[in-house]
Amino acid sequence: MIYFSQLHRIYQLPVYPIVIFSHRSPREDGDRTYKVEFSDWEVLRFNYRAIRLNHLNWQEYAQLRNPVASALMAKMKMKRQERPLVKLECLKQMARLRLNQAQAKMISGFVDTYLRLEGQEEEVFQAELDRIEPSEKEVVMEVVTSWMEEGIERGIEQGIERGIERGERSLILRQLHRRVGSLSQGVQAQVELLSLERLEALGEALLDFTSLTDLENWLA
Repeated sequence: MIYFSQLHRIYQLPVYPIVIFSHRSPREDGDRTYKVEFSDWEVLRFNYRAIRLNHLNWQEYAQLRNPVASALMAKMKMKRQERPLVKLECLKQMARLRLNQAQAKMISGFVDTYLRLEGQEEEVFQAELDRIEPSEKEVVMEVVTSWMEEGIERGIEQGIERGIERGERSLILRQLHRRVGSLSQGVQAQVELLSLERLEALGEALLDFTSLTDLENWLA
């Protein structure tokens, strides 16, 4: 709902709301409506489409020439013993698609985060990798090697960036509380969605704030 309202405010265009759920449970469809209501009045009813990855069978997407499918397979419905095979299929898809560096980084990061193998699973993965055609294996191994190298570098860089951003955000929120008083949930959510560059700009601007209205005007 917050992302929807932000996009609608910025672009002033219709936004078709789709939510992709990547969690393992629950498996029920659940509600697809967000409401704001009081005992005597319904203020808002927000409807959205829901795609639950744990409802989808990964086999149906394994042969698609689609980079999104190669990433999202990592969170689709699978048996425990299928995890190494699914990860290998994700890599084979990436190899077939010949993705550019930016696409490969994004997809490999998602797959490695949500389908990380351990112990015996790694052994099964290596055994399955040895069974594929030599020409395809060579391309897959290039992806794996690049994946590992970039994953290490990305982890270090992201760790530093997130640490800086968390510190900056926490400091600015404390300064805002002291400057303009308590923030509403909506206003605080807007601040938390700001990029690091915008946070730095807010850090300078808030020195001239005297009321919550000044902050709201700046965010608008």
